[in-house]
Amino acid sequence: MNIAVVVGNPKPESRTLDAARSLATDLGGEPPAVVVDVITLGPGLLGWGDAAVTSAVDAVRGCDVAIIASPTYKGAYTGVLKLFLDQFPGGGLAGVTALPVMLGAGPGHAMAPDLVLKPVLVELGATCPVKGLYLLDSAYRDSALLAPWLAEARRMLPVTVGS
Repeated sequence: MNIAVVVGNPKPESRTLDAARSLATDLGGEPPAVVVDVITLGPGLLGWGDAAVTSAVDAVRGCDVAIIASPTYKGAYTGVLKLFLDQFPGGGLAGVTALPVMLGAGPGHAMAPDLVLKPVLVELGATCPVKGLYLLDSAYRDSALLAPWLAEARRMLPVTVGS
């Protein structure tokens, strides 16, 4: 199973990226096949046809599973993630199982992955079979908190882990 990690944090090498990579490794038993730290794509996100952005989009489209992660800003995902998702054509995530993940400072936005991120992923054609994951940025490594979500995600993945 090929897992992609897409992180839309305005800060490169962020906690959001660390959390998404860890989740991908826990789900697939190995590091993700594709990692897109969106902010590193720079100004190519502001137009169409940039080679690095196109390559990143194609790499994500070629994976079975994509963890799409963002910090929570004002109850929503970041603009930089939106710029990247806008690069996908309509239906561009068809055949990809997407797992929306968001990190935040407090529990007040716990529904954000399902309310604001999942609809965009579904509009792009992705299948989102499990509840989005919201993590407190102060506890995103807490395996006891992650275990139930990981178990459900593994159960719903389109390909058996390890195949």
